[in-house]
Amino acid sequence: AITTRTAKARTTVIFPPEVMEAFGFRHASGKQQQEQHELMGPKGPIFATAKVAGIMGAKRTADLIPLCHPLPLDRVHIDIILEDNTATIECECRVTHKTGVEMEALTGATVAALTIYDMCKAVSHNIKIGDTVLISKSGGKRTVDNQSLV
Repeated sequence: AITTRTAKARTTVIFPPEVMEAFGFRHASGKQQQEQHELMGPKGPIFATAKVAGIMGAKRTADLIPLCHPLPLDRVHIDIILEDNTATIECECRVTHKTGVEMEALTGATVAALTIYDMCKAVSHNIKIGDTVLISKSGGKRTVDNQSLV
């Protein structure tokens, strides 16, 4: 049945000390919202670029994953929060369709993380991309609530 479906995925990027120092976060502590603390690299604003890349990745999921249906996404939203040396990326997707959007949410979060890595690798290759997990999914045959995974 055609219903409104949503999915949210999360991944993390863990920065080594040399990256934090290069961007002026020697003693970063607590949550630092992207809007307040954008990381600026030689290629430009890192988190803003990662958000755009994540949105593009979510929209192009069917081009990347065989047999994944192309979906007319109603919404793709990406949040990036920097806390200490870890950037947490959440990608939420919504569609009104007969199939779910979890692959789009997972792809969007992953592409955003890869973009952060790409834009910071000139400083260090010791950047770690953490687990990518489906946090929630609703509107279809199954509802998923994996908040306990994070």
